[in-house]
Amino acid sequence: MGYRSGLAGLAGADVPGGRAALLSHYAAVSGSFIQSAIVVAEDPRIELEVLFGPQHGFRGETQDNMIEWEDYTHPVLGIPVYSLYGETREPLPGMLDGIDVFFVDIQDVGSRYYTYVYTMALCLRKCAEAGIPAVILDRPNPLGLRIVEGRPLDPDFSSFVGMYPLPARHALTVGELARLFCRIDGLPDPQVVPMQECPPDGFPGDAPWILPSPNMPFHSTAQVYPGMCLFEGTNLSEGRGTTRPFEIFGAPWIDSDILALELNDSIFMEGARLRPHSFIPTFSKHSGELCGGAQMHVTDPAAFRPLRAALGILLHCSRYDETSWLQPPYEYEYDRMPVDILAGGTAVRRAIDEGDADTLIGLAEGDPAGHADSVSGLLLYEREFRS
Repeated sequence: MGYRSGLAGLAGADVPGGRAALLSHYAAVSGSFIQSAIVVAEDPRIELEVLFGPQHGFRGETQDNMIEWEDYTHPVLGIPVYSLYGETREPLPGMLDGIDVFFVDIQDVGSRYYTYVYTMALCLRKCAEAGIPAVILDRPNPLGLRIVEGRPLDPDFSSFVGMYPLPARHALTVGELARLFCRIDGLPDPQVVPMQECPPDGFPGDAPWILPSPNMPFHSTAQVYPGMCLFEGTNLSEGRGTTRPFEIFGAPWIDSDILALELNDSIFMEGARLRPHSFIPTFSKHSGELCGGAQMHVTDPAAFRPLRAALGILLHCSRYDETSWLQPPYEYEYDRMPVDILAGGTAVRRAIDEGDADTLIGLAEGDPAGHADSVSGLLLYEREFRS
């Protein structure tokens, strides 16, 4: 996923030089599959002194949520790699001492819940405090730059899976998100090295996919994630421990055939089909147990809306007495319900508890005009939002 990115334009960009820090991870590579850290370190203007990594590790080694990782020394560059998903989620005093410029090169997946961009936001705040300029190397949004899904997050439910009032599917790039976060936080505008080519309708299907995190193995995973991530707030398996997380889902008490029969051809599954499927997760929820459920197959990406699909599935599964909402803690939140911080409020949980399909369909709708207003003046690539 590197050939279209801002990393490709770094050599020709007018960026600050000197002693540098870089927030990045293993999925940020060049078109030749060279790690971003190596590319940045080889730039003659830059003295790369320190690396920072987000959730799942700079090397992408940690599978599940709430699995922290520790600092180490980069084996090639011989510089420290600091974990921002461990004892701290932001650079500590001393980590940025002597740094002249802070680079960011991370691959997002286009969903509000994905934490990498909030690690970036926390770093941008620390850079502003220290007077260090920030440079974002932009990358494609795998879900494209047009479709908006869901209501903006209620600020009262801000967390590490949603720090800003974004919809569930935000149709923004990392660089545009950085500009938005800085405007909301009252920080200096970051410099963004834009993509040389901008795919407005999503990551090309024939382009090589480098999984941004261990449970995002395919582009098709990212397609369903804006809805299926909500399963993390339930006792239903979101498919961790299978080869198709978020596409495969279920639980020991779910009847696969009834699930597919009732939901296929409904408004919830427009653009997709559920194929009855049984599985035994190798880790995470229901590890070692036979689960009934389905695999979601996207048949028409233009018509498919993952949030609407997931809400319909959750509504169906809620009819089983065994289905329940998970209790905290979840992603460093110890009081609020996990599904509420994921959904950005209580409306989704209430509608499912009440069996209110019409409200769920409304909650899945995006507000393109409102979203356009909220990001006015910040977009780097021309397009029109739609729901």
